Amino acid sequence: MSGICGWFNAQPGTDAGTNLRIMQTALGGVAAEARQNGAHGLSCASGTTPSGVHTSHELNIAWLGWLNASSGGGSNPGQALAAHYPANGTHDGTWLQTLKGPCAFALIDQNGRGLLATDRMGHHAMYYAQSGDTLVFGSNAASVLAYPGLDTGLDSQSIFNYLYFHVVAAPRSIYRSVRRLLPGECLIFDKGQVTRQFYWRAPYAEDHSASPAELAREFRTLLRQAVENCAQDPATGAFLSGGTDSSTVAGMLAQVRGAPVDTYSIGFNAEGFDETSYAKIAARHFGTRYHEYYVTPEDVVRAVPLIAAGYDEPFGNASAVPAYYCARLAADDGIHTLLAGDGGDEIFAGNARYAKQKIFELYGALPGALRHALIEPLAFKLPGAGAIAPLRKLRSYIEQARIPLPDRLETYNFLHQHDIHQIFSDDFLEQVNAEEPVQDLREIYARTASRDPVNRMMHVDLKVTLADNDLRKVGRTSELAGMGVRYPLLDEALVEFAGRVPASLKLKGYQLRYFFKDALNDFLPQDILKKSKHGFGLPFGLWMHEHAPLRELAYDSLGSLKQRGYLRPEYLDQLISLHRDQHSTYYGAMIWVLMMLEQWLQQHRR
Repeated sequence: MSGICGWFNAQPGTDAGTNLRIMQTALGGVAAEARQNGAHGLSCASGTTPSGVHTSHELNIAWLGWLNASSGGGSNPGQALAAHYPANGTHDGTWLQTLKGPCAFALIDQNGRGLLATDRMGHHAMYYAQSGDTLVFGSNAASVLAYPGLDTGLDSQSIFNYLYFHVVAAPRSIYRSVRRLLPGECLIFDKGQVTRQFYWRAPYAEDHSASPAELAREFRTLLRQAVENCAQDPATGAFLSGGTDSSTVAGMLAQVRGAPVDTYSIGFNAEGFDETSYAKIAARHFGTRYHEYYVTPEDVVRAVPLIAAGYDEPFGNASAVPAYYCARLAADDGIHTLLAGDGGDEIFAGNARYAKQKIFELYGALPGALRHALIEPLAFKLPGAGAIAPLRKLRSYIEQARIPLPDRLETYNFLHQHDIHQIFSDDFLEQVNAEEPVQDLREIYARTASRDPVNRMMHVDLKVTLADNDLRKVGRTSELAGMGVRYPLLDEALVEFAGRVPASLKLKGYQLRYFFKDALNDFLPQDILKKSKHGFGLPFGLWMHEHAPLRELAYDSLGSLKQRGYLRPEYLDQLISLHRDQHSTYYGAMIWVLMMLEQWLQQHRR
């Protein structure tokens, strides 16, 4: 595993050499360069993502990832970082706005000030912990915890948040003493004091001067440039799910190469889950060399402990399994880098809930007198209204419309649909703030540089759906398979362009991704332009019924989880019963999340 780690301002007498070696081992990759002077230490480990340590002009820099050529990037981002670093030091992080590319780094200047930063979209993690006047950091939590003297206990709040989001969302980590930077955030460490700030925020400055045709031409140019930037390695292929994003990236890669390229797809022998027919349509349309692998229940049983052990924190997205097997298929073919289509939904309004919430927002736009004097009395006070189907639906609509965004986005969350006092033990609930996940969403929603609800929802998803979830899924599973991964749709120039496209054009009426699809109408196959969104879903809930080893793995995991005191044992029994007798896919999703929590705890000996 590639990574960086180190510390700022160690206490006198610290065994710097030993500590750096221990932390470097915890990164999990091949030990590489290191710099230390007692008070400060930097190190890196090499893997599928470039990393290094660079010294220049009394600056020591450890970096992970890439910087774009426009930032002076190349084989050594450390040189570009040193060239851009201002003479007055790290008083703030505004100078980072000039840097573009998926690069995280740590820097120590000549005055002993330290700086940590992660890239704008959150491709790479940056964890840290403060111990007195020392700040320890690393691109994975394990390297931070390897530093002597830190609290290694688990955080109950993070366990609750994991069951809410199915990931441990930044800035928390699963450990009490460790925190994580958010996308586009930096940390300045000076004389024992920590300051965090955003050096970048997603831009939403809608351009109403350009025509849709002008915007479409600019988009096509930027899209091609983004794919070219990400496909420098000749041994580059592409994930191909058959969806709009992966098909766009694969097709543009073929166009850039001017020759057939390798694409990799995953299938399932389960009705309603297999999308390979669309992947084949895209492969034929663009003339790619099509490769596919059908995931089986046996594959899931083998992958669960591997994925649980390979993640730094509990990770509950079941599509990590097909992503892993897809990346491994490409690695076996000699591919070094896969291009992924992640990010298109979050910058061009592709998630179905954006259109759904737009319908609910209409209610708040009605005159108050009309709502309070006519519509609501009709729905709630008219005798027998509950027995009249249209009025019953109206009542349900009003009840949901009254919930403000972003809270309304989570009304279908499992922990809102069920009484948490029947799920968690009393002792566990006493240790957590059940409102924290929603409070975090409100903060992200509120700091969006736009008042448009669609842009604000996309901003929430850039953090929660993309950085905390999808990028961690694809990036880590690819790394476990020995594969590098790049994301052309998250190229900074393309993201900034998307922010200029009016929200009313991205979501026209209730047509998701209207601008994106219209701009590519003559590029993508019509069948793919018209298909509904799917992705690499895993039929875990269905397969549990059919495959005894998978069912035993899940049941054994939940049985062990009972002993930990987080959840009520009777709830876990009820969940198994509901999965068996009612909606297997719905309840199977929660069983997966709980199973992966227990598997992570076991694999990490907790």
